[in-house]
Amino acid sequence: MTPWRVALWSLGACVVALAVWIGIVQWQNLHSPRAQLAKAALPAKPWFQASPYAPPVRPQRVTANPACPEPQVTGDGEAPLQTAVPDGIAKFNVTHGRLDALAGFSVDARVLSRRDYSGDRPALFSPIDLALGWGPMTDGTTLAQLNVRQSNRWYRYGWVGNPPLDPGAIIRNSANMHMIPSNAAIENALRAVQRDDRVRIDGWLVEAHDGGGWNWRSSMTRDDSGAGACEVVYVCRITRY
Repeated sequence: MTPWRVALWSLGACVVALAVWIGIVQWQNLHSPRAQLAKAALPAKPWFQASPYAPPVRPQRVTANPACPEPQVTGDGEAPLQTAVPDGIAKFNVTHGRLDALAGFSVDARVLSRRDYSGDRPALFSPIDLALGWGPMTDGTTLAQLNVRQSNRWYRYGWVGNPPLDPGAIIRNSANMHMIPSNAAIENALRAVQRDDRVRIDGWLVEAHDGGGWNWRSSMTRDDSGAGACEVVYVCRITRY
């Protein structure tokens, strides 16, 4: 065998031996006790995908009315925030009447249902109702056991067997809300909302007047139920996630 063939064969043997050695080292690293412990410590999915109130995995879609003053807003995943009306804000003039400001209002919630209305006096102010849930009423397992529906400006729910959540907690953590859009863009954004969306609504709890003696007053607490328990919300900003 000529010297150059001997050298070429030796070089090839060295390359094969190096590749085998690298493979052995990699296998040992992957199957070492330390590697197995590190793998077991990793979550099944990233926290920002597992948590319903973590930074969204899709861009926020914000629609706001620059002419509508915004209240103090609630934090991500926190309970609805109701604040006092500041000086300088007393009423809002709208097409079909007047809205008296009762409180600032901000809610970060899951949409349990949406219902559109038309053809009556309330619909002139509020063409859309949203049934919203927060806190434990954002949990998918709980909601899967509830039958949620809206009609005649009411929000109703039911279950089979035992309730998935204490009924008092359902009342305190959900509500049907009559949405009064502050402009056409806000109305379009509200009409785009779908069941199970996460939304934040910022605006004002109001009492609506049509100028002819009719009025429609918002609830001012989150723990009521029955007639008069719905919030009437003048919407200045809506954020969809």
